[in-house]
Amino acid sequence: MARITFYSRPGCHLCDVAREALTRVCADLGEEFDEVDVDSDPALLARFGEEIPVTFVDGRQHDFWRVDENRLRTALGR
Repeated sequence: MARITFYSRPGCHLCDVAREALTRVCADLGEEFDEVDVDSDPALLARFGEEIPVTFVDGRQHDFWRVDENRLRTALGR
């Protein structure tokens, strides 16, 4: 089970940049992430709206709009 959940939407430039950062960190740390399209679920769309991308670590919201790689590494190291 992935410790990271990444909420995004197709065609989102910020999502593309955040996905690249997540991919680098996960590759370095041997982690995985699940990606969820917020447009596929009206409840997620209502919850996150324009704050995407949103990153959750261990079920808790970690970041939105951007992924800070150092901060993410610290969170995963706990």
